[in-house]
Amino acid sequence: MYQLYWSEDSGVLAPQIILEEIGAKYERIILDLEEGDEEKSEFLAVNPRGQVPALIKPDGTIITESAAICLHLSDCYPEAGLMPAADSSSRAIAYRWLFFAASNLYEGVLRLYYSDRFTADAGHVESVQKSARDFIDYSWSLIENELGEGPYLLGAEYSLVDPYLLMLTNWHEQPDVLFDKNPKLRSLCEAVRSRAAVERIWSQHFPVE
Repeated sequence: MYQLYWSEDSGVLAPQIILEEIGAKYERIILDLEEGDEEKSEFLAVNPRGQVPALIKPDGTIITESAAICLHLSDCYPEAGLMPAADSSSRAIAYRWLFFAASNLYEGVLRLYYSDRFTADAGHVESVQKSARDFIDYSWSLIENELGEGPYLLGAEYSLVDPYLLMLTNWHEQPDVLFDKNPKLRSLCEAVRSRAAVERIWSQHFPVE
């Protein structure tokens, strides 16, 4: 059984969706980030960076980084069809935009919400935030331009990139504005959100008050 170090509305959302899509058995190990669980020695022994997600395979191998977890699980369960054939152009496109999202959009979100980590001068925090907002919106516009008739990034073919993009949209400060500017992205997220694997875990991350 897999062990998934978990916290709600975090970078664990996409990997958990993939676990549900492939039908793997897993145990959630819940961390309370408000209580600083990610900084405790028990978790730092798993991920020295003190970040979720982290996944422990049944053989004890530890995987961190949400994109890496998604890719590994998809490769382990090819029958789930979450990535195109290795030699296909669709696979190349999926790689391109997965790594773009992980290295650009995800990093932009971190710059926005943890701006103090990206400057040694507290007086520059607002400038870092402004730059991050502009960069995030620009990055989403590039993805919007890539999307075709949909509903997914690869057209009718669902891939692990789609729930990864859904995860990132949830961290936008003004998601309604984001989707108004990017209607194809809205359609993609609605399609992913309607999948049974996503529906099963959505309330764990976004409980209804």
